[in-house]
Amino acid sequence: MKKIRNIYEKICDFENLYQAYLEARKCKRYRQDVLQFSANLEENLIQIQNGLICKTYKVGRYREFFVYEPKKRLIMALPFKDRVVQWAIYRQLNPIFDKQFIYDSYACRVGKGTHKAADRLQYWLRQVARKPTKYYYLKLDITKYFYRINHQILMEILQKKIDDPDLIWLLDTIINCEDTKFGLPLDTDPGECAPEDRLADVGMPIGNLTSQMFANLYLNEVDQYAKHELRLHYYIRYMDDIIILHHDKKYLHAIKDDIERFLNDNLALQLNGKTAIRPIGCGIEFVGFRIWPTHRNLKKKTALKMKHRLKYLQKAYARGEIGFDEVNASMQSYFGLLKHCNSYNLRKKLCQTFVFTKGGNDIGCSKNSR
Repeated sequence: MKKIRNIYEKICDFENLYQAYLEARKCKRYRQDVLQFSANLEENLIQIQNGLICKTYKVGRYREFFVYEPKKRLIMALPFKDRVVQWAIYRQLNPIFDKQFIYDSYACRVGKGTHKAADRLQYWLRQVARKPTKYYYLKLDITKYFYRINHQILMEILQKKIDDPDLIWLLDTIINCEDTKFGLPLDTDPGECAPEDRLADVGMPIGNLTSQMFANLYLNEVDQYAKHELRLHYYIRYMDDIIILHHDKKYLHAIKDDIERFLNDNLALQLNGKTAIRPIGCGIEFVGFRIWPTHRNLKKKTALKMKHRLKYLQKAYARGEIGFDEVNASMQSYFGLLKHCNSYNLRKKLCQTFVFTKGGNDIGCSKNSR
């Protein structure tokens, strides 16, 4: 494979920076920091360009907050200027990396995503269900994946692929941020670890565009090992969730040991307690669904959270705290998700249960939602 060369000049190109600005402001153009940047757009882009050319660029201060869906995660958001830089890198580098990924890697890739991943796994389940032998699945889940990516190993992977000292400098500046630590000890959850106790040599900030790219690149090492060394056919990955199908349970135990050894020795990662081997007849939890050869359902936990959220919206709408547009946006989002699984009864129940009333006027679910 040829090394990547002469990309840094394209990243610094003014037109690339302008296109990066347009990408970074999508759906956020009326936020205060975006408006301030846009008010002096040309000057700000030239300032970014000069910082990259002269290699004086430094990553801005991260804003930290937690999200709780699907589980508690520490999110780190950069100032808008730095998001423009991230998009400038991503636009030039990610298409090259993407060509090196296996077909059945589905996270953060154009034309892939959760629904395509669910479709692909269900297609395989239908194939193996017609075979005379009983099939099992191995589910691999990595402990605190984003918080445990090793910086030195990641830089070594990048240096194998990139022959451009300036670009390596820029990527190292982002990965080994001077002001913020991203890593967590193995036995610590995001909300329990004080900033001073975080680790400086591991971890990627959840929320960075480049973090998605680096995370895919990091586990591409496992994908290549699984495909070319272990010769696995039924192998699919969505970020740090990996599913492998086979008819021999003992073989899957051996594969699990091989991959775990590879993760430990080559990527300094560990598997967690969610790792399991079960018959495919139990259904496979993957990308938000439980999938069988014949059908797929929304995960019970996800359905319960959906109902709790709708109860909150129902009460907030009745009190006049939110308007119809917000209610409608949430309802259409949920029903859009439910169209990708066998959910007739759930949709019917939601339409019957959640009627939104304010000032004597009721709104339910539209016919399109049914």
